[in-house]
Amino acid sequence: MSSSRINALTLWAAQQHGLDSAAIQLSPAGGDASFRRYFRLTLPNGSTQMLMDAPPNQEDSTPFVTIGKRWHAAGLPVPQVHAADLDAGFLLLDDLGDTPLQTLFTNKERIQQQHLDALTLVAKLQNRANPELLPPYDAALLARELDLFPEWCLERWLSLPAPSSWTVMRDYLIEQALGQPVVSVHRDFDAMNLMRHEQTLYMIDFQDAVAGPLSYDVISLLRGRYCRFSQEQFAYFVTAFYHQARQDGRLPSHISEADFISQCQAMAAQRSLKVLGIFCRLTLRDAKQGYLARLPHFLSHLEDSLVALPDHSEFTEWVGSTLRPAILQQLAESNL
Repeated sequence: MSSSRINALTLWAAQQHGLDSAAIQLSPAGGDASFRRYFRLTLPNGSTQMLMDAPPNQEDSTPFVTIGKRWHAAGLPVPQVHAADLDAGFLLLDDLGDTPLQTLFTNKERIQQQHLDALTLVAKLQNRANPELLPPYDAALLARELDLFPEWCLERWLSLPAPSSWTVMRDYLIEQALGQPVVSVHRDFDAMNLMRHEQTLYMIDFQDAVAGPLSYDVISLLRGRYCRFSQEQFAYFVTAFYHQARQDGRLPSHISEADFISQCQAMAAQRSLKVLGIFCRLTLRDAKQGYLARLPHFLSHLEDSLVALPDHSEFTEWVGSTLRPAILQQLAESNL
């Protein structure tokens, strides 16, 4: 971030409180996969807020502000937007502290309880947020996401052709996603985007929210970057979510528990393939560091999902015999 931009951010933050810029303090509070950066603002009385710097030529903060205000009004736990200059790309938000959910994954029991708490938050989001006010997670968007895998992971990074079974696999995953009830979807409901603050679990980074499949946020959580669950553990969490969704009417009675678990496995395969493509794109196009090293974790997620989709054994076999060796070899050659 240039010194002129941080000076402008400091001046803007001070103006929101009627203060001289010398009276406040900014300290880095991290960034993410986008071009957004965060700073903690400390006021003269010792209280703090969070500043988001989102360069407008690279990030459109309008959806974040719009969705954030709407979800806050619906009683959902999200940071309140206290001020925003969308032309400059500056936002002033609640400070939710420094405890993302994954920092609480300290033992098996806490991991289970934190995930159950997060699934409860998914249910709250789906029950309170109107999906009709969000962009649709339609077939075109699902296809664009899946196509990141052959373009960025296979062609650009591995120089590997897509298998003949790819088209059938791709179409099946889209069909399974579109066959689910439509709800409000955070779209990156991973532990890193959930903050534990004063005993409440908050959602952040929800600017890409869409109206889409009921299982998507469940999968973002259970097949995220920090944990890999056994098939039995996965089924335990999904079953708990299923019964709650049946009870409050988010899932119709004709969808059996087994059918929903199968839908979740297909959704997990879709997301894992998308992530493999996105992580390669972040590396090759955006020069972001650290993402390639995470590929084996999501490759294992993909394999876990495909085991539960026996009708697609040809693609599953290709993943094990061709894709996995190619990824591991490329990583070894890159010393990752």
